[in-house]
Amino acid sequence: FWLKPQLPTAVGEPQLGAMAPVPLVKRKIVKKRTKAFIRFQCHGPFSRGRVKEAWRKPRGIDSAVRRRFRNYGPIQPRIGFGSDKRTRFLLPNGFYPFVIHNVKELDMLLMHNQVYAAVIGHAVGGKKRAAIVERAAQLNIKVMNRKARLTTEETE
Repeated sequence: FWLKPQLPTAVGEPQLGAMAPVPLVKRKIVKKRTKAFIRFQCHGPFSRGRVKEAWRKPRGIDSAVRRRFRNYGPIQPRIGFGSDKRTRFLLPNGFYPFVIHNVKELDMLLMHNQVYAAVIGHAVGGKKRAAIVERAAQLNIKVMNRKARLTTEETE
């Protein structure tokens, strides 16, 4: 499968290198369970919507759910439901996220641009974001949220 070079879509948007960075190894992400774990007795004749579905660990001293009796109550989260160590935190595009707060932190990804993708932190302002996106384009580093807080100035 071949990637075509990205063309600039907006005026003032920095153009990436000749080819956009692609992940070194693209692994298939397999989830052991995708359904949410629900709280015990959240659907019952006496809850009437007062007990929300969000998971809470049962803590009663005689609770059959806490003691994990067979065929009793909802399934509880366990260590066995964890993801594969190699695909944990892996994004669907094949990169691992790496949070960036300034231009200097991009240099850490210089040799790892096929493994990690930069994610600009939420507290970073507009000017610094523009500088980070521009420098990442020079270093051929993928920035996941490069279009966030992108403002266009109109010349009169």
